[in-house]
Amino acid sequence: MSTRPAEFGLFLIPEADNYRQIAELTAYADATGLDLIGIQDHPYQRRFLDTWTLITALAAQTTRVSLFPDVANLPLRDPAMLAKSVASLDLISNGRIQLGLGAGAFWDAIAGMGGPRRTRGESVRALAEAIAVIRAMWSEERSVRVPGAFYSLAGAHPGPRPRHHPGIWLGAKGPRMLELTGRRADGWLPSAAWAPPEFLTEAGRRIDDAAAAADRDPLSVRRIYNVSGTITADGSDQGFLEGPPQRWVDDLLALHRDQRIDGFVFWPTEGEPVEQIRRYTEQVVPAVRVGTEG
Repeated sequence: MSTRPAEFGLFLIPEADNYRQIAELTAYADATGLDLIGIQDHPYQRRFLDTWTLITALAAQTTRVSLFPDVANLPLRDPAMLAKSVASLDLISNGRIQLGLGAGAFWDAIAGMGGPRRTRGESVRALAEAIAVIRAMWSEERSVRVPGAFYSLAGAHPGPRPRHHPGIWLGAKGPRMLELTGRRADGWLPSAAWAPPEFLTEAGRRIDDAAAAADRDPLSVRRIYNVSGTITADGSDQGFLEGPPQRWVDDLLALHRDQRIDGFVFWPTEGEPVEQIRRYTEQVVPAVRVGTEG
């Protein structure tokens, strides 16, 4: 079981023609006590708002909920500038920004925007270098140098420092990415769409082993799960994350207990999204909170 209280949030899609609903859902999350808002980051999608611009606007409209890219597209976001953006918004928002970070995917689309085209091995090495750059840019040092083949710093001046320590949460799936998560990251961001419970068990063990080999406490690596499915109102139960509120309560409690998941970021796959989010927030979250705090 996770040693942390469970946190709950929403996974939002930055559709440009849906900004009003995105803002309303974020305000609802802020008012009802949800903890997290994750915004996916696919800059090459022509119908999507820029994720950092959207997060900034939402941070200005809220007071307590934390926000993060789920996950930032590293190949199209220079890590030194990304670190500066995170630190700046963390100060402005009174410590409410986290950093979800990914190695990149959809390489044709990335290359189409002038970004690099990397192999899997290159993308993992680039991500490791980016983490070193970001941490250096958040340090108290007057000048920092970070060597690297993909990303480096040569006498950069860090600052401003973020108000709190933003977590670097990796969207990791493959073995090398999972090992990097255990060695260097603050959190892991799997998604139910590709990470069922049996995968979480195996991958979590790989992360823990890598953390221990790096002399880190495996429990220091958070596990935040993007959960997608349908919360039914008619009692129909189709299995994992597809059923009535009690099915969801049972599934999330099992994930907290068996896979040490301590964050659940929800997006419905079917049904009217506002109603689905209300069921999650008002019927599922309170019961899971009680179960994980007991």
